[in-house]
Amino acid sequence: MDLDTFRAGVDRWLDDNAEALAPAGVGHGSLDGAMAQLSKVKRLTFDAGWMRWGWPERVGGLGGSTLLRGYLAEAVTARDLVDAGLYSMTEVLAPTMIDYARPSLAAEMVPLLLRGDETWCQGFSEPGTGSNLASLSCRAARSDDGWIVTGQKVWTSLAQYSQRCVLLTRTGTVESAHRGITALFVDMDTPGITVRPIETMHGREEFCEVFFDDVFVPLDRALGNPGQGWSVAMDLLPFERSTALWQRGAFLHRRLGELLAAAPEGALSPAEVGEVFQQVYAFRARSLTTQHRLAAGERLGAETSVDKVLLATAEQAVFDLAAAGLADEVLLGDDPAAQRWRSEALYSRAASIYGGSAEIQRNIVARRLLDLGVDR
Repeated sequence: MDLDTFRAGVDRWLDDNAEALAPAGVGHGSLDGAMAQLSKVKRLTFDAGWMRWGWPERVGGLGGSTLLRGYLAEAVTARDLVDAGLYSMTEVLAPTMIDYARPSLAAEMVPLLLRGDETWCQGFSEPGTGSNLASLSCRAARSDDGWIVTGQKVWTSLAQYSQRCVLLTRTGTVESAHRGITALFVDMDTPGITVRPIETMHGREEFCEVFFDDVFVPLDRALGNPGQGWSVAMDLLPFERSTALWQRGAFLHRRLGELLAAAPEGALSPAEVGEVFQQVYAFRARSLTTQHRLAAGERLGAETSVDKVLLATAEQAVFDLAAAGLADEVLLGDDPAAQRWRSEALYSRAASIYGGSAEIQRNIVARRLLDLGVDR
């Protein structure tokens, strides 16, 4: 199916099914409510066929350009049917699962994620390692028929809702750095896993710390070969920092329009609005280019750090403008709309941290793209 036909079909179907797809409350309410809404939208769009386009047939997709799934993500976000950040996890995790899992495992599991029957999480970050992913210490020891995992992860988004985890473990020595890492696909109901949610300053328990105490993982749940975990991570992170953020541009565009409509006359100067508008569109233009590169079969890499820096800048600019133009609502309002603006303004501070901090992204740009230093 070509993009124009797909776009027209999706838009018409979304219009015809607006009542069934509509979320309850403003901004999808609680995190529980947002997750339930996400599952509903994914299930309905999957059963109607739209969610399956842009994914390979070998994992239950209908084939076609990756631009098709990108447009669906944009459309459901622009209509405020899903939380953009929660929706992004599919685009972060499914491509790497398709690339590195055994074909039969990918064929079994990916449709569950696409349809919203399951939620997956990403077990990368650890206490004390900061952004130095290669220094992780969560260990997987080889047993006769599997791996025994012991260690801790932190900032694991949606772990309390997840049935599976893409987990990076240390299977070699710490000195071997990225050469001693293995990626595993772990069932979250396995004995020995403890999940403790962490409440963020915007009032949601979106992150978790996860403890692994002698957790058994079968040998056939390795993603790639033992010791290939760094390659898995380097395959996944560019999606997290680029194509998974595409629909967030639609979210920022919509919220900027709603802000301009809601702000009292004279509360925002044309210069302020113009600057923020420029930043949002700079990100969207860059992100569109990345979407077309992926559709053309190009491999995404270090250049996606540019996408991530532009997204963080644009997101914080939009909600800084909201704080200026809707000061009473953002700071003091009690109605659901005001609470939503306040929650999103607080969450925007994390945009320069999640998915790799802005400082790390700029280092990547300087070293790997501009050759301004030694890339260690």
